[in-house]
Amino acid sequence: MKISVFGSGYVGLVQATVLAEVGHDVVCMDIDQAKVEQLRQGQVHIFEPGLASLVRENLENKRLQFTTDTQLAVEHAEVLFIAVGTPSRDDGSADLRGFFAVGEAIATYRSEPLIIVEKSTVPVGSGDALRAHIDKALRQAGRLLQFDIVSNPEFLKEGSAVNDCRRPDRIVIGCDNDAVRKVMRELYAPFNRNHDRIMFMDLRSAELTKYAANCMLATKISFINQIAELAEHLGADVESVRLGIGADSRIGYDFIYPGCGYGGSCFGKDIRALIHSAREAHCSNDLLAVVEAINERQKNKLFERVKAFYEGDLRGKTFALWGLAFKPNTDDMRDAPSRVLMEALWDAGATVRAFDPEAMQETQRLYGNRKDLILMGTPESTLNDADALIICTEWQQFKAPDFELIQQRLAAPVIFDGRNLYDTERLARSGFHYFPIGRGESCELPIPQKQWLPYKSVAGGAMV
Repeated sequence: MKISVFGSGYVGLVQATVLAEVGHDVVCMDIDQAKVEQLRQGQVHIFEPGLASLVRENLENKRLQFTTDTQLAVEHAEVLFIAVGTPSRDDGSADLRGFFAVGEAIATYRSEPLIIVEKSTVPVGSGDALRAHIDKALRQAGRLLQFDIVSNPEFLKEGSAVNDCRRPDRIVIGCDNDAVRKVMRELYAPFNRNHDRIMFMDLRSAELTKYAANCMLATKISFINQIAELAEHLGADVESVRLGIGADSRIGYDFIYPGCGYGGSCFGKDIRALIHSAREAHCSNDLLAVVEAINERQKNKLFERVKAFYEGDLRGKTFALWGLAFKPNTDDMRDAPSRVLMEALWDAGATVRAFDPEAMQETQRLYGNRKDLILMGTPESTLNDADALIICTEWQQFKAPDFELIQQRLAAPVIFDGRNLYDTERLARSGFHYFPIGRGESCELPIPQKQWLPYKSVAGGAMV
């Protein structure tokens, strides 16, 4: 099929490339000239395992092309995917200007029948609003156009997006036209051979499915972080609790790892958008609001631990930081917990010496050159005479470090772990002050007892 994808960001680029891989003729359109020129040369602006080589392969085979020519992209397509950004506005609602701009382009340049596919995450009712928007533009231009709108939400995980796109666990398609359903089934046939993964539903249900999925996952993360906080107060170990509840098949182990909060482009944005939609519909949003509040509080947890350990005075101190991306296997720092931590440390007068396998360039882009941020070439080089090591992202290469080397290089054997990577007993035997999340017996912070709820720990200390 002839496919056009509007938007060469994370979702659009992966979707366009994988559709091209199976033989479709794909045009990927973006308004960013510099980005398009890079893509034409096979240079991918985001890190996603396997994506760059796949882009180059499909460029060489002429199944994939990149353009800034809106008219070319609109006229090329039998099926046109909208995969533009829908960032949060100040009130939490989704900014749909780019989404509706594609509709205006369709009304301007299209004359043949067209299937329009919502791939962007958009609020419930956006498909109907887009239809009205296009119809209005057509009337003003005195033109007619036959078109159908489909909701086909993406469920990609950053770090494994290419594989998720090639082997989706479900393909949700929202539309009411049987002829359009037949075309969409044909389009997705290469990804639907093992067993039928396609789930047909109405347009609005498909739009809500995307939000419900992300908000459910965010809820699981905030839930386990709340349990981790409770474990700290009660002297329990959240890792044991996690294993205990994860063994229940109704709960499972996915997304119940406590830590320093979720980030990225989806969960926070989608929670805020659904809260706004609930408010507009005069529905309760109590649970969603609490999920968001817990996560925002969790992002401050590491800094609070550090500040408490040093009794509130961080001036002149240097901290080694491992992990800047919001999760491993990506360079994405949108809403990353590392940003909350670094900015709080800087405000307190501390210096950060950081390493991330992929997000260094993005960090430089975000923060520029500043004296209190030093980006290092290896994780080990961050350690030299640093006052403590802080871990924000669970990259594979951080999971089994040389603890003897860490102890030798740090000014003091102190680790604040936002991802619970290490064995508490082993580090205690090695003489480390180790502060993970929700593992009560491992922490004893030297701050006044009146600020703490006491419990009996192995070290005889108290836990916040």
